[in-house]
Amino acid sequence: MKIRRDIFQAIADPTRRAILMLLAVNAMTPNALAAHFNTSRQAVSKHIQILSECDVVSQKQQGREI
Repeated sequence: MKIRRDIFQAIADPTRRAILMLLAVNAMTPNALAAHFNTSRQAVSKHIQILSECDVVSQKQQGREI
């Protein structure tokens, strides 16, 4: 069962808004996104997961990269 989160709570976080701005310009891997923040790749992946649960972003696997 897919968890549905409130989209307004998801985009209330400044880091998630910054991630959305970066992704609006170009598709990026979690590693590439993490390079823009002073945080771990795991933290960025958690933000991406929350945005995915709101159907704001979608992840596509291409080879070994997401």
